[in-house]
Amino acid sequence: MNSKLVSIVVPTKNSARTLDNCLSSLSKQTYKNIEIILVDNHSTDGTKEIARHYTPHVYTKGPERSYQRNYAMTKARGEYVCIIDSDMNLEPDVIKQCVEQIKSAKDIVGVIIPEESFGTGFWAQCKKLERSFYVGIPYMEAARFFYRKDFNEIGGYDVKMVSGEDWDLSQRIEAKGKFTHTKAYIHHDEGKISLLRTIQKKLYYAKCFASYTSNSNDQKKVSQQTSIFGRYKLFFSHPKKLFRNPILGLGMLFMKTCEFGFGGIGYLLARRTKRG
Repeated sequence: MNSKLVSIVVPTKNSARTLDNCLSSLSKQTYKNIEIILVDNHSTDGTKEIARHYTPHVYTKGPERSYQRNYAMTKARGEYVCIIDSDMNLEPDVIKQCVEQIKSAKDIVGVIIPEESFGTGFWAQCKKLERSFYVGIPYMEAARFFYRKDFNEIGGYDVKMVSGEDWDLSQRIEAKGKFTHTKAYIHHDEGKISLLRTIQKKLYYAKCFASYTSNSNDQKKVSQQTSIFGRYKLFFSHPKKLFRNPILGLGMLFMKTCEFGFGGIGYLLARRTKRG
């Protein structure tokens, strides 16, 4: 029996630093019947030139990731789709395991690929520690692999959202059935993280977060995702991991507190501006 085609969607914007490693990892997948669809948001650093070494399916679209991903899906031909970011590297068996998992039962509609971060510098190590707490936690993980027909039936990504869009899409697909996991990992290249840049991103993303929190069909999951106290509870439930390296653990807690704090400020400012 012929293997089903998998469409792998990669949105980019000035992604030259990480893209070659990302696409190289896709070319090394043990499951070979794949197509790579890359949609670029007007990069100026040679991103599209790198992409064309790996795929003929290179397009231009903006202004945000949700638009790019939705556009990519109009070009996709696969039975299944896997949506990743340009700073992610896939272990060789990821797609193979995704296909096996989604075919394992009729009620499986999506596959979660566990994620591990890496990068340089202190804050990147803090982010790596943080993400390690989320593996296997249902409300903190989103499916990246699912049926293309299900994506189309639910209307794709909500283009009003610039944050929380992965969780939002995942929840709407999960309403159709169940999720499962791969054993193989995605490795997320955080690069060199700046605390200031992290705070600026949270302020930016917070402006549209109300769309996610108000439209979600699983408010319990939303409250778990967005509660700083819930996040602390998760961290402190694994004290050995949290304080194996005390400086790293304290740094991670400080970084997360800043993210929640400035994200909250951004959310309140956005609401005030909207009312005004």
